This record gives sequence, structure tokens and C-alpha cells, in this order.
Amino acid sequence: MSDRITIISGLPRSGTSAMMQMLVGAGMEALTDDLRTPDKDNPKGYYELEIVQKLKDDASWVEDAQGKVVKVVSPLLKYLPDGKEYDLIFMRRDLDEIIASQSKMIEHRGSDGAELEAEQLTRAYKNHLKDIYIWMGPKSNIRVVSVNYRDLIDRPSDVSADVANFLGGNLDPDKMAAVVDADLYRNRATSS
Repeated sequence: MSDRITIISGLPRSGTSAMMQMLVGAGMEALTDDLRTPDKDNPKGYYELEIVQKLKDDASWVEDAQGKVVKVVSPLLKYLPDGKEYDLIFMRRDLDEIIASQSKMIEHRGSDGAELEAEQLTRAYKNHLKDIYIWMGPKSNIRVVSVNYRDLIDRPSDVSADVANFLGGNLDPDKMAAVVDADLYRNRATSS
């Protein structure tokens, strides 16, 4: 088993849970705690580990992540400890789709959510992505591949083969692709 840690990251609602499902479907062990249960917005589950949210102050869980896959929200990536080897799969998705999906999730939960207008949120996300892309620049201990959510849904076999190859070729891309559920792509932008 490799000592490398596979990280799935991206903006909220960018397909991180879908990628986690694919890797688990191909036999990769996920580091999760199942505290956040499946719901209407993620009926197949979130695949999260709550302690990851404290990464800035507590990276003790990283030792347990070696050889496994774990989801890390993009603002926390910069707190990954040096001295470990990471394979980072960064999920990308149309910002209008992300904002529409977040709005639906807030509506389903019956909460008000963020007070930011869509335009402000888009600007904030663009700035965040710019910073993350700069951070993901050449690093000796982090290999990065970017996956577009629409491609994952529209061409699951191709994306699965690319991801399996990126991770060393030991995962079955057919098993990864079989997990993809196009019916869960409910907030599709009309252009792109």
C-alpha cells in the first residue's frame, strides 16, 4: 500500500462526493466518520471526516490517511502538513451550477444561508479559485489533477480512466465509472 494520501477537494457542490463514491466503488479505502448522513442533496452520502474542518489547528488525522482517500474543503488545503506525499484531485464545476445547487440545498434545509448575492458569491469563488490555483502550483510533495464535473457525468469512462492512471493504475476504471449517476446532475447550466 502506498503512503501517499489521496485528497479530493474543490468548491462546495463541485462533485467532491461523487469522486469519493467513484474511488470507494473501485475499492479505495476512504477516511470518513459518517457523521453527515445522506440526504436529499447528496443521496449517496457526503464521505466526510469532521475533524478535517480543524486542519489548521489539528492535523493529527493525517497519519491515518496514508494509503486512503479523504475529502478536504479547498480553503483548508494550504494547511496540509509538509512531509507527506499527496495526490490531489481537484473538482471543478461551472460557478452558476454551484450557486444553483447551494441555493437548493439551503432551501431544502429551510435556512437562510449566506447573505451574499449570486454575483458577490461568484466573485468570491473566482478569487478563491485564483488563490488555490496559485497555491497548487509546483510543489514537490503534491501531484494535482483537475476534473470537470460535467465531464465526469458526460464521459465517466474517460474521466475514470484518467483518474485511475493518475493514481497509479491500480484502480478499476470500469468500477469507478459504474458508480456515476447522471440523474444526480440536477443543476446543469444551459451553456458551456
